[in-house]
Amino acid sequence: GAVVLLVAWAPVGLKRLPLTLAILCVAVGVLVFSTGLLSFNPDPRTWDTATERLTELVVIISLTGAGLKLDRPVGWRRWSTTWRLLAVAMPLTIAAVAWLGVAGLGFSLAMALLLGAAMAPTDPVLAADVQVGPPKSGDEDEVRFGLTSEAGLNDALAFPFIHLAILAAAGGLATTGGLTDWFTVKVGWKLLAGLGVGVLSGLAFARLIFRGGGTRFGDGLVALAATLVAYAAAELAHGYGFLAVFVCALTLRAAERDHEIHQEMHDFSDQIERLLMMLLLVLFGGALANGLLASLTWIDALIGLAVVFVVRPVAGMIAMTGSGQPMRERLLLSFLGIRGVGSVYYVAYGLNHGNFGDSEKLWAVVGFIILVSILVHGVTAAPLLQRLARRREAEAG
Repeated sequence: GAVVLLVAWAPVGLKRLPLTLAILCVAVGVLVFSTGLLSFNPDPRTWDTATERLTELVVIISLTGAGLKLDRPVGWRRWSTTWRLLAVAMPLTIAAVAWLGVAGLGFSLAMALLLGAAMAPTDPVLAADVQVGPPKSGDEDEVRFGLTSEAGLNDALAFPFIHLAILAAAGGLATTGGLTDWFTVKVGWKLLAGLGVGVLSGLAFARLIFRGGGTRFGDGLVALAATLVAYAAAELAHGYGFLAVFVCALTLRAAERDHEIHQEMHDFSDQIERLLMMLLLVLFGGALANGLLASLTWIDALIGLAVVFVVRPVAGMIAMTGSGQPMRERLLLSFLGIRGVGSVYYVAYGLNHGNFGDSEKLWAVVGFIILVSILVHGVTAAPLLQRLARRREAEAG
C-alpha cells in the first residue's frame, strides 16, 4: 500500500528535490527489511526463478511503452544515433566488461561474458526519466530519442551474448557444432523470428483496433494484451520475445501514428510498469539490507565504478564519433546508459539456464553497479537534460 502511494504521490513532491522515485523505493526497502520485522529475505540468489519471471514481466511492459511513445518513424538516417549505440557502443561495452571480469574480478570466461552481456543494455525500465515523453508530446530531442530507442532494442540484442556465455559455461566454445548452433539459431533465427512475430503482431492488432471497430471499446488494456500476445507468440516461435514486443509496439504506432488510443495504451502501460518497478526496487532494497553486497571487496567496487563511469561513457563516445551532433549531446548519450532491472533479468536467466558455479560475487558486483546507477543517474539525469533543453532554447532564440 505504501509503495502504491509512493508511485501516485511522490513524483509531485520530488520535482524540486535531487531524488527520484527509484531512490526512494530502494531506501524504503532497506529501511523496512533492516528492522527485522519481516522474516522474508528477497535475495535473488534464493528466489532465482521468481526473480527471472518478475523482471521479465516488467521489462516487456516497459518495452511496449517505449515503442508506443516514439514519434519518429523508423529509418536508417532518422535512427542513426540508435544504430551507432547498438552496433558500436554495445559490443565494446560487452568486451570491456568481460575483460574486467576476467582480469579484475577473477571470473571464468563464461561468467565474465554473462556479466558483460548483462551490463551492456541501457535499461528500459529505470531509464524512464531520460526517455522521450508520451505520444505526440513533442518531448523527443536527440538525446532522449537515442536512449529510448537504444533501450528498446538492446535488450533483445544482448540475448545472443547471454547464450554465448551459457555455451561457454557448458564448454561449447571449443566445438564447431556449438558455435554453429549459436550463430545460426541463437543469433540468426531468434532475431529474425522475434522481428517477424513483432511485425505480424503489430499489424494484427492494428487491424483489430483501427479497421475492426476496436477503437470504440479500446482502452489501455489493449497495450497489455498486445504485450503478452507478441511475447508469447515469439517464445512459441523460438524467437526473442523482447524484440517482438518492442517491434509490435512500433508497428502498432506506425499504423495510425496520431490516433488518441496510443496515449491511452501508453498511460496504462506506464502505470503498470511503475507499480511493478517500484515493487522490485523495494525488494532490491531488502536484498541490500540482507547482505547482497556482503562479499563485495574494494577491487570489486572499483571495477563496478569503472563500468558506470568509464566503460559505457568511453564506448558511447567512440560510437558517436563522426555523428555530427554537438559534444554535449554525445556526452549525455554516453553517460546516461542506465543499468537496472534488465541486468537483473539477464543474470537470473543466465544462472538459471547455465552452470556457472558460485554466483555470490557476480550478484554482489551486479547489485553494486545497479545501486550506483540508480543513485548517480537518478540525481544527475533530470538536471543535465533540463540544462540541455535550456541551452537549446537559448540558441534557438
